[in-house]
Amino acid sequence: MRALWRSYSCRMEIPDRVRAVADGVEVRVLVVPNASRTEIVGPHGDRIKIRVTAPPERGKANKAVCALLRDATGASGAEVVAGAGHREKTIALTGASPDTVRNLLTLKAES
Repeated sequence: MRALWRSYSCRMEIPDRVRAVADGVEVRVLVVPNASRTEIVGPHGDRIKIRVTAPPERGKANKAVCALLRDATGASGAEVVAGAGHREKTIALTGASPDTVRNLLTLKAES
C-alpha cells in the first residue's frame, strides 16, 4: 500500500498560479504584509509569494499587492477577487495575457 501511495503522489501536479479569464488573468498569491520591502519573491506551492510593506489593516496590503502586480505586469487594472481578509488571495488583472504575466512574474522572482 505504501508503494502505491508514493507512485500516486509523484504524479500529482501543482495547479497553475496564473490562469486566463474572460477579460484578463487571475493570479493566485500568498501575501506577507509588514515586510521590510515590497517585492515578488517567487513560487510558493501553488501560489506566488509576494511581500508588501503595508500593514494588513483596512485593505492597505491588498491595495499594495494590486499596485505591485499592476505595475509589474503592465495590466490596466487589478483587484482582489478572493481572499480579501486572508494571506492567500486571487488577484484579477485586466488587460493582460497569461503568457506575458507568467514570464514577467518569473523574471521578477529571479532578479
